[in-house]
Amino acid sequence: MCGIHGIYRFDGHAVAPEMLSTMGNVTRHRGPDDEGMHIDGSCGIAMRRLSIIDLAGGHQPLSNVDQTLWLVCNGEIYNYRELRAELQAKGYHFKTGSDSEVLLHLYDAEGDDFVLRLNGMFDFALWDVRRRRLLIGRDRIGVKPLYVMQDGQRLAFATEAKALLALPGVSTELNRSVVASYLHLGYVAAPDCIFKGIRKLPPATLLVVESGQVREWRYWRLPERIDQGLSEREWVERVRVQLEQSVRMQMVSDVPIGAFLSGGVDSSAVVGFMAKHSPQPIRTYAIGFTGGEAEALYNELPYARRVAELFGTQHREIVVRPDVVSLLPKLLWHMDEPLSDTSFITTFLVSEFARQDVKVILSGVGGDELFGGYRRYLGEHYAQQYRRLPGWLRRSAASIAGRLPADRHSGLLNTLRLAKGFLASAEMNADDRYRSYLQVLDRETVSELLMQPDAAKNDPLEVAFAGAGTQDALNRMFAVDAETQLPDDLLMLTDKMSMAVSLECRVPLLDHQLVELAASMPAAIKVRGGRLKHVLKESLSDLLPNDILDRKKRGFGTPMGAWLKKELAPLLRRLLAPDVVQRRGLFRQPVVDRLVADHEANRIDGTDALLALMNLEIWSRIYLDHREPSDVASELKSYLA
Repeated sequence: MCGIHGIYRFDGHAVAPEMLSTMGNVTRHRGPDDEGMHIDGSCGIAMRRLSIIDLAGGHQPLSNVDQTLWLVCNGEIYNYRELRAELQAKGYHFKTGSDSEVLLHLYDAEGDDFVLRLNGMFDFALWDVRRRRLLIGRDRIGVKPLYVMQDGQRLAFATEAKALLALPGVSTELNRSVVASYLHLGYVAAPDCIFKGIRKLPPATLLVVESGQVREWRYWRLPERIDQGLSEREWVERVRVQLEQSVRMQMVSDVPIGAFLSGGVDSSAVVGFMAKHSPQPIRTYAIGFTGGEAEALYNELPYARRVAELFGTQHREIVVRPDVVSLLPKLLWHMDEPLSDTSFITTFLVSEFARQDVKVILSGVGGDELFGGYRRYLGEHYAQQYRRLPGWLRRSAASIAGRLPADRHSGLLNTLRLAKGFLASAEMNADDRYRSYLQVLDRETVSELLMQPDAAKNDPLEVAFAGAGTQDALNRMFAVDAETQLPDDLLMLTDKMSMAVSLECRVPLLDHQLVELAASMPAAIKVRGGRLKHVLKESLSDLLPNDILDRKKRGFGTPMGAWLKKELAPLLRRLLAPDVVQRRGLFRQPVVDRLVADHEANRIDGTDALLALMNLEIWSRIYLDHREPSDVASELKSYLA
């Protein structure tokens, strides 16, 4: 695990080592244990290393025996032992015990298709000396991020965008063309980036620079064929076997390892299988909040405690009332790009807590997307029942939907929020209805909000829907999530927030073999009636108790919406004040004011929308105004004084 970066010069000039050093210094948090670089004329590759496997011998860049291939790799290759044995049988000689070294010899043996043999999370850069060829790539699911910048003189890449910003001539200018989609979704979807002139390499993509030409291609996609030939019992057994194997493979480490534990199905399953395959008690970490009703809704500590006792883990808990004002500037600097998902705060806090003991953590991220764990996946199920009602009754229900209150931080109002969202979208087609569940702000409101609404034409969801094939409705949703929210929101924040404290976070539920299995599963097996994650829960029925399997789902976030109505209200008002909004020149003040007023009056739950606006302003002060996060934090604190 580390951060990688590099430069390829089209003009033939030699790469300056100080440029690589500067990029590495920016991302020191990703690899505080070691650093290295290799420069061969016009190409230079480098890394910052967090030592996990082969602590003494795994220094990078790595080379083959005759030094005709050089590599930097960020992440872990979980099947490296099997690949190593296979390559040794073919006569390849290894210089280290590092998992990354298999990439060098596998590339030599099989060419670019070697990536199809890898089971892991990774981004890498490989320099082929004989061909004067640079190959960079990203893992299938997009667990590890990779940014690319290209101009007439050079192509540069880095695990974090801020490393590219350290290069001369790279601007921090806002990419205005993505602001609309950012407000629509709450994050910036690949291949776009918030910085003009920088882009994200999409998941499962290879990019090659050879003879001055740049070419890239997708090497893997989700399977589109749904397998109708298996019984439910056969699916249950396959999921059980593959999930256990994924967890076991991802426990490989030469340093202490632990697990995040919320007490939900996904994290509990990971802990259960870890406990089964570990001779020592597993270390587990959970987070909760202090406060009133809103905080209580996000407090999952009793469930985590129940699972910890069940599997005899070494369990630690942290109960927090986070200093959001101090955290936001720091965390948005680490994120590189703004987002509206409050779980980036929670993920950082629990990562910081776990890093006191371990360097590697396993997480349950991905289970909801694979096996149908979100309430939005029930939209089609309930829409079919809703359409059986008489037309007059449906019209009456739709007419009152807009008047229902909404607040996710109150039990009753959250139920009304969900009902409001369903009724407003029940008559839509499946794709539009799903969009309504995913969006932070609808496209009409975004158009009203932006001063220059026609400046942005890109619509990541439209692209994802177009590429989702003709599967059943549930698997179309999964395919869209796998192209958008999963890599560009959940996995991005998981990587950035864990690596901010030099913690490697692994996601066994997103092992690509398990992902392929889930993608080929009929919708009726994933979600049976109104039971989310049906097949996953059945596969875990002898591992987890019913009170964990069938507990009500709760998001891994913060009660930010409630705080914005109370103690953080002055921060909200000041960050979105007329003078601030006017100075940025992006938004129409009356629409901003309307969103704030509607949220405060519970006419809408505007948590994500308001946080998207606030975080964009905080991010702008750091990256566009070139201010230190600590300086911005001090300013924000003054708003609450």
